[in-house]
Order: sequence, then C-alpha cells, then structure tokens
Amino acid sequence: MSDLIVWQSPLRTRFRGIDVREGAVIRGERGWGEWSPFLEYGTAEVEPWLRCAEEAAAGDWPEPVRDAVAVNVTVPATDPERAHRIVREGGCRTAKVKVAERGQSLADDLARIEAVRDAIGPDGLIRVDANGGWSVEEAIVAISALDTAAHGLEYVEQPAKTVEELAQVRRRVEVPIAADESIRRAGDPYRVRDLEAADIAVLKVQPLGGVRACLRIAEEIGLPVVVSSALETTLGLAAGVALAAALPELPHACGLATGQLLVDDVVRDRLLPVDGMLPVRRPGELAVDRALLAEVAAPVERQHWWAARLAEVHAFRDAARSSGAGVRDDRR
Repeated sequence: MSDLIVWQSPLRTRFRGIDVREGAVIRGERGWGEWSPFLEYGTAEVEPWLRCAEEAAAGDWPEPVRDAVAVNVTVPATDPERAHRIVREGGCRTAKVKVAERGQSLADDLARIEAVRDAIGPDGLIRVDANGGWSVEEAIVAISALDTAAHGLEYVEQPAKTVEELAQVRRRVEVPIAADESIRRAGDPYRVRDLEAADIAVLKVQPLGGVRACLRIAEEIGLPVVVSSALETTLGLAAGVALAAALPELPHACGLATGQLLVDDVVRDRLLPVDGMLPVRRPGELAVDRALLAEVAAPVERQHWWAARLAEVHAFRDAARSSGAGVRDDRR
C-alpha cells in the first residue's frame, strides 16, 4: 500500500458515544479502500477491517445483481424532536432507531419511537437497535412496549449481549430478532445459526473481512441478510453497497445511509440516498479527492498513531504466519 491518510469528520448528531469519526484511507494498485476500525478495538479485532480495505484497493468486488440498494435512515439515541427531523429529512421508508442507550430510560426510547412513527407515516417500517443493552427480562418488557408504540416493529437488532441470551429472547417474543455483534464480534459467527438465536443476520463488511468474506457467511449462515455500515465515509459505504448488490436475495432495506450522519467525506460525489435508494458503485468509480482529503486530514499526531496501528497489524500477521497458524479467519 502506497498511501495511508487519516481523516476526521464531525458527526451531525452524537452517535455511538462519539462526536467525531476518525479513520484512514489506503491506496492500492487499483484503487482506494477505507480502514476505519473504532479506536478502542485491539489489534486482532482490527485486522479483518484492514483485509476489507485491501480487497477494495485491489478492486476485488464481485459482480452486482442489482444496480441500487434500498436503505434505512438511522436515528441516534436523541430527543424526539431531532429524531422526527432526521427521519423527515432522511427520505427513506425504513427507519432504524437506536434504543437502550446508557443513561436513558425506556420512556426516552418510547418517546423517540413515537416521534419516528409520526415522521415516517403509517406505512413506513421501523426497526430498533439495542446494541446488546438489555438483559433478557429487560428485553422482553422493552420489545413489547416498543412494538406497541411503533404500531409494529420490523425487527429488533441485538437486544441482548450473548448468543445464548438472544436465543432466549427470540423464544419469548413475537418480533423478529436480528444479530449484529453476535456475528461480527464473535469468535464463531455461526453460533447464531446453530442456536437458532436470530431471524436475520446483520453483516458489516469491514469487521467481517470484506465483501467476499461476507458473501460466504451469508451463504453458510442461512438467514436473511441486512447489510449495515460501521459509520464510514462513502469509500467504506461503497463496500457495503457492493455486498448488498451481490447478494442473491435482499428482502430488507440496508443500514447504509449513515453518510447522512457525517459532516465531511473523502469524495465529492457522496453516497447519499435518493428516494430511499443508494446506487451501486464499482471500485474504479470511487475517486478519492486529494484536495478534499487534505481538508479533512487528521492532525499529524493522529497520522502517526494510525501508522503505528497499521504496523502493529502487519506485525500481528507476520507473527501468525511464522507460528504456522496464519491469521485467524473463521469467516472464510
């Protein structure tokens, strides 16, 4: 890789506990890839994210079977008024609403859901994402209340932390359950399938090692797939769209409209939804604008931090190869 450039972008609304998103773009022989693991992740966990960037930079994406992908607007754990505005301005017919935020109550979640239903109308779909924030018993109570407030939920994403807890919740509620962290942060992403813990698999291309790795998981896990983002720039979102475009079936809108949450980007022709759809971009169509990249470049000390992080990943790979074990990749 001949370039590693670190970018920073403020968020329009606080999300996942952060106000500024930071990541890197990497240039390869045939294009660019995004490497933007969250800052708190360890070396072994961020290695698959780098594989995804390398795949994109090599132009190694499968051929699409559709030319556009339906997406949902993402609503952070914000106040009802802002939630209403985000949905109205988002232009999508599906809304994904964050719930179970630390420091907030079920009453806060219910008020947000009611505002979202008012904004999206009676025919729009609402899904919620708890990020593993509930116990089993809390999940049972909250799902029932939120389903009533929403006048029907499409599904609930990651209502509890563990796969075993997901399986318990799924057996006690009528609303479909989607697994996210139980797949992308799991040593064995197939336990969700084996324990019949979810109705839907949420796949994110960076944490799972790239588009082709995700296609293998989708085929082997045997569940309907929703492709979601890891809060990326257009460059990273395009990899998610490439996965969604290559799936044989895509029954649900995907969580790939999160470019709406970023103030800045690394390309001028941003991936933003029009009438709830994102166009499919091929690797050669993703031209990183170096002038724009210079405007959003992180301070020098952050460039050094990411360069050191990249060196750690390469050292991790070298150590794994020298031990004869190779890089652990049970997603292949």
